[in-house]
Amino acid sequence: MSTATSPFNTSAPLINTQRLWQSLMDLAQLGATVKGGVCRLALTDLDRQARDLFVQWCTEAGCEVSVDAIGNIFARRPGSDPQRAPVMTGSHIDTQPTGGKFDGCFGVLAGLEVIRTLNDLDLDTAAPIEVVVWTNEEGSRFPPCMMGSGVFAGKFDLAETLAKRDEQGLGVGDELQRIGYAGPRPVLGHAVGAYFEAHIEQGPILEDQRKTIGVVMGCLGQKWFDLTLSGVEAHAGPTPMSLRKDALVGAAHVVTAVNRIANASQPHACGTVGCLNLHPGSRNVIPGEVKMTIDFRHLHSDKLQAMVDELRQAIDETCAQNGLTCVLTPTADFPPLDFAPECVDAVRDAAAQLGLSHMDIVSGAGHDAIFIAELGPAGMIFVPCEGGISHNEIENATPEDLGAGCAVLLRAMVSAAG
Repeated sequence: MSTATSPFNTSAPLINTQRLWQSLMDLAQLGATVKGGVCRLALTDLDRQARDLFVQWCTEAGCEVSVDAIGNIFARRPGSDPQRAPVMTGSHIDTQPTGGKFDGCFGVLAGLEVIRTLNDLDLDTAAPIEVVVWTNEEGSRFPPCMMGSGVFAGKFDLAETLAKRDEQGLGVGDELQRIGYAGPRPVLGHAVGAYFEAHIEQGPILEDQRKTIGVVMGCLGQKWFDLTLSGVEAHAGPTPMSLRKDALVGAAHVVTAVNRIANASQPHACGTVGCLNLHPGSRNVIPGEVKMTIDFRHLHSDKLQAMVDELRQAIDETCAQNGLTCVLTPTADFPPLDFAPECVDAVRDAAAQLGLSHMDIVSGAGHDAIFIAELGPAGMIFVPCEGGISHNEIENATPEDLGAGCAVLLRAMVSAAG
């Protein structure tokens, strides 16, 4: 690509914001809910329709489309040097049961818009450009989340993943076959020249700081636990307060400790109790057992482990004070991730060239980029979402912000692809 005549020498955004927006709205019709969101669970008929539409659009854009054994879809625009590893982008098009129009879908269709724009400009890149739809990122139908990228990166075994079943007993492998997306392409051995993922922030920071682009430095590490506190069920009337072994009282202390620990570990710390179930659940019976989940996150591994150590101490103290026993079971462990400096710089430079307000930011959520970062240099681009709300039917973003994020993606990818 000649720099003397390159349209990238100007601050023009180049991409077609209206086309990007219309594609998002067209995709959102597949599984549209009455509240304005989307319910399009992985490997359902609606997911098949969305996949078919994406493949149609990519074929019309001149891409070579292939599908691997876990159902990931790859749409490649050839480069002038076919020996170079592709510069990739993408995300997912499956949703939560009460999901929105933009989570995941923006990253996929921003990638398609990059290809469409390069076609409009009649520009070749040295490295191929590739857009990916990762299978079952949400994990809302089949656990685990980030399934397709996890298999692609060798984090999950293909056979074990294909055997996963939903609540109705339907298997991943069978459902891929049923919807026609059990592809012949191998899931391993694909080189990654660079990977960029555009995404709505799913948080309120960019909106609060009035910034258009989040330059994502990395992702918080995560440690998840299931905790069972066991006491003794007893009658709420005859049992004196001093003689009770109330599991819910212990759980209340743990909830308080989780929030205290997270608040004391700032910046970049989060602590959440997302589920709490008590037994036997009668108004005049002292709870004898509580099962709860704990989610700790931090940018630094040592501080994340310190949060866990403090939690364990708080649980032990609570059990001793209330006559309880406990079982704390780890359920997930994702280390903190720093994205590749060259990708971070490419995003920051693109935002600056376009005159867009931007700031460094850290992702508190999991994304496919976390797994792909182990295969090659990776980075992410955030744009604001209204109220920081996501995984919700009212999830919203403006065409202008989405277009700005896509313009940054285009420049970053072209910079990496040559």
